[in-house]
Amino acid sequence: MRHTLQGVCIEYDDIGDGVPLLLIHGFMLDRTLWQPQIADLSQIYRVITPDLRGFGESSDTDGKAMTMEQYAADLKSLLDSVNLKQAVIGGISMGGYIALAFYAKYADRVKGLILANTRAVPDSDESRQLRLANARKVGDVGPGFLVKTMAPQMLKSPATAEIKIAVCSMMMRQRAAGIMSALRGMALRPDRTALLRNAAVPVLIVSGSQDALISPGESEAMHALIPKSRLEIIPGAGHLSNLDEALEFNRVICEFCTQVA
Repeated sequence: MRHTLQGVCIEYDDIGDGVPLLLIHGFMLDRTLWQPQIADLSQIYRVITPDLRGFGESSDTDGKAMTMEQYAADLKSLLDSVNLKQAVIGGISMGGYIALAFYAKYADRVKGLILANTRAVPDSDESRQLRLANARKVGDVGPGFLVKTMAPQMLKSPATAEIKIAVCSMMMRQRAAGIMSALRGMALRPDRTALLRNAAVPVLIVSGSQDALISPGESEAMHALIPKSRLEIIPGAGHLSNLDEALEFNRVICEFCTQVA
C-alpha cells in the first residue's frame, strides 16, 4: 500500500483486524524485517508496517538529516490516512528512537509503547562523531562498509544462515541517501529519559540477552525509569530480537497488546 503526502510516498503493509499495532523498523532495514510478526500477530491484531522515508520502497531523502521527529510526523500522517486515532506504537533499535519521538509529539495517539533493543539516552560525543563520519563515508564510497561492520553486531552468535542472508540482503538494498539522512538524524536525537519517567501509557521494553549493541543492562536501566513498565529480556536473542527468537518476541508482544486492549 502507499500513502502520499506533499510528494512523499510511504509504502506500508496493513494486515489483520483488532488492536492497531504500528511497528517501526531499524536502521538500514525495511518493513520486511517484520515478516515473522505479520504472519503471527496479524491473526489477532491489525499490524501496520511502514518503510521509513529513505528506506525500502518509500521516497528517497536528500542525504541531509532526517530527525526522529520528522520520521514520526510521516507515521502520524500515515495513521491519519487510515483513520486511526490511536495505535500501539512499537519500534526496534532506531525504530525505538522514532517511537519515543512519536510519543513526545503525539502522546494522545499512543495506546501503548513498545521499545525493543533501543535506548532513551542520546549519543555520546564519540558516538555522535562516528555517526557523522560514517554518513560522510557513505556519501564517498557507498554503504557496503557498514554492512560488513554492523551485520555481525546486529546478529546473535551463532546466527542461522537464513537470518544472516535475510539481514545482509536487507541492508545491502538500502540507498545511500536514506542511510546518510538516518545517521545524521540519529546524531541529533535528544535525551528522552524525562519523557519515559513521566510516561502515562503502558510501556513494554524488550531486550536480547546477546544484544551486542544495546546491552540488557541499558534496558534494565530504562525499565527502572518507568514505574509501570514491563521488561522482557529474551534468552538467546541479539539486537534483532524479533528475528532471532521470533516466537518468543511475538508471545511477549501479544501479551502486552492484550493487556493494553
